[in-house]
Amino acid sequence: MGFGLERPSVSSTIKWLGFVTAIWVQAISGNNYTFSNYSDALKTLMNLTQLELNNLSVAKDVGKAFGLLAGLASDRVPTWVLLLIGSVEGLIGYGAQWLVVSQKIQPLSYWQMCIFLCMGGNSTTWMNTAVLVTCIRNFRSNRGPVSGILKGYVGLSTAIFTDLCAALFNDNSASFLFMLAVTPFAVCLTAMVFLREVPPSSSAAEYKQESRYFWFFNGLAFFVALYLLAYDFIPDPSTLFSYVFSATLLLLLASPLVVPAYSYFKAWASNRVGSSDPEMPVAVLVLDEPLLAAEKPEVVVPAEKPEVVPAEEEGDVAVVERRRKRPVIGEEHTIFEAMRTLDFWILFVSFLCGVGTGLAVMNNLGQIGLALGYADVSIFVSLTSIWGFFGRIVSGMVSEYFIRKAALPRPLWNAASQILMAVGYIVLAIGMPGSLYIGSIVVGICYGVRLAITVPAASELFGLKYYGLIYNVLILNLPLGSLLFSGLLAGFLYDMEATPTAGGGNTCIGAHCYRLVFVVMAIACVVGFGLDILLSIRTKRLYTKIQAGKKTKRVSNGTS
Repeated sequence: MGFGLERPSVSSTIKWLGFVTAIWVQAISGNNYTFSNYSDALKTLMNLTQLELNNLSVAKDVGKAFGLLAGLASDRVPTWVLLLIGSVEGLIGYGAQWLVVSQKIQPLSYWQMCIFLCMGGNSTTWMNTAVLVTCIRNFRSNRGPVSGILKGYVGLSTAIFTDLCAALFNDNSASFLFMLAVTPFAVCLTAMVFLREVPPSSSAAEYKQESRYFWFFNGLAFFVALYLLAYDFIPDPSTLFSYVFSATLLLLLASPLVVPAYSYFKAWASNRVGSSDPEMPVAVLVLDEPLLAAEKPEVVVPAEKPEVVPAEEEGDVAVVERRRKRPVIGEEHTIFEAMRTLDFWILFVSFLCGVGTGLAVMNNLGQIGLALGYADVSIFVSLTSIWGFFGRIVSGMVSEYFIRKAALPRPLWNAASQILMAVGYIVLAIGMPGSLYIGSIVVGICYGVRLAITVPAASELFGLKYYGLIYNVLILNLPLGSLLFSGLLAGFLYDMEATPTAGGGNTCIGAHCYRLVFVVMAIACVVGFGLDILLSIRTKRLYTKIQAGKKTKRVSNGTS
C-alpha cells in the first residue's frame, strides 16, 4: 500500500479521451451484422441459391475465427497496431464488395467473394480486441458498465449505418457498402492516437468519479438509441428532415467528448487551487488490492514458504498463493489452463446456443422478411440493432449492481436471456401478424445480453492477463454458430421449402419457410438455459468472493 495525492490529472483526461474513441470504434464495428442490408443485391447479381448466400454469410463470420491472431497479438503489440490492421483489412474487404455491388467491376467468382467477406469479418476482431482489452484493463473495477457501454454501441452501429444510409442514400446497397469500407478506416485512425493502456483507478475518489461518468455515458447512449428508434417509425421523411436527422446524429455521437473536456478543465482548475478542492482529499490511502477479496481465505500451510503474489487486477480479488497445481476459477489462467476446465466449456457451449442462433436470424433477416411479405427489411435490421443495444447496456449495469448487492452470478442473466430467446423463436415459428416485429426485438435484446454478460464473466472466471486470447477463443462461436445454424440448418431447410427461379436461384414465400428452423433454434436455447444455470451454481462461491472484495475496497477507502 502507499499514500499519494489523488487529484484529477492529465493522464485521467487521456484515459477518458481513449474511452470516447473506443466508443466511436464500437459504433462502427458492428458492420458484420449488416449483411441483410445488401444480401439480396448479392443474391440477385450472382444468381445464388439461399444455401449459397448463407455460405457467403458464413464466410463473413469465419473471419472471426482468425480473431485468434488478434488475441495473440494483443499482449505483444500496442493498441494502435491492432486498430491499424483491422481498419486496413476492413477497407479492402468491404471495398471489394462495394466494387461488385456498384457494378464498377464484373462480379467476382464465388470463392473470391468468400475471401473478401472473410476479410471484412476478421477486421472487426482486431478492432474489438483492441478496444475491449484496453478498456477493461483501464477500468478494472467497472467491467460490467464498460462491457455494456462498448458492446451496446456495437449493437447500435447496425442501426447507425442503416439509418444514415436510408437518410442520405435512400437505402442504396452500393452506398451502404461504401460507408462500411471508409467510415471504420477513418474512425480507427483517430482512435490510434488516443486509445492506450493507462493506470486504473486506485482510490475511492477516482472510483466514484468513474461511476458518475459511466452513468453519463449510459444516459447519452440511451438517448441515441431512442433517437434512432424514433426515426425508424417516421413514414417517408423528407430530404431536408433526413439531412437534419443525420447531422444531429453525428453531433450526438461526438457528444461523449464532454467527459474528457470536463476532466481536463477540472484537472486544470485543481492544479490552480492546490488542495482547496473539497471534493479531492489531499492524501488518501491507495491500496494495491487484488481481483478476489475473499471472506477469510482458508490458509493451507505447505512444507516450505509459498511465494505470495497479488493478482493482475487491483480492487477485486484477494491475494492468492501461487501454487504449483493448476489455478482455480477466479485466478489467472492461460488459454490452455482455461480449456482444461469444465466451466470454460459450459460457457463456450451455452454461448454457442445463444449467439449462434441469434446470428442465424440476423444473417437471414432479409429472406425471412421477404418470406413473411415484407419488401423492405431495413426496419427489422434497425430494431434488432437498437434493442440489442438495450440488452447490452442494461445487462452490463444491472449485473454489476446485483454482484455488489447480492453476489448474483453473471451467468444467471445469460440463462434468463436464453429462455426469453426461445420464446421469441416460438413466436417467429407461429408466423402470426406482427411476429417479425416481436421476434426482431426479442432476438436483439437477448443477443445483446449474451455478448455483454459473457465478456466480463470470462475475465472474472479466467483473469485478465491472457484475456485477449481467451476472448477470441470464445468468439469462435460466431463463425461456428453461423455455420451450424445459418449455413447448414437455415440454408438446407429453406432450400427444401423453396421453388427454383430462372437463372439458378430460388425463393420461398410463407411462414412455413423458416418454421422448422425456429423450432430447432428454440430447443438449442433451452439447452443453453440449462448450461447457464449449471454455470451459475458452479460459480456462486466465486461471485460471493468478488462481492466481498468490492465491499472491502469501499470500506478501506472510507466509503459506504
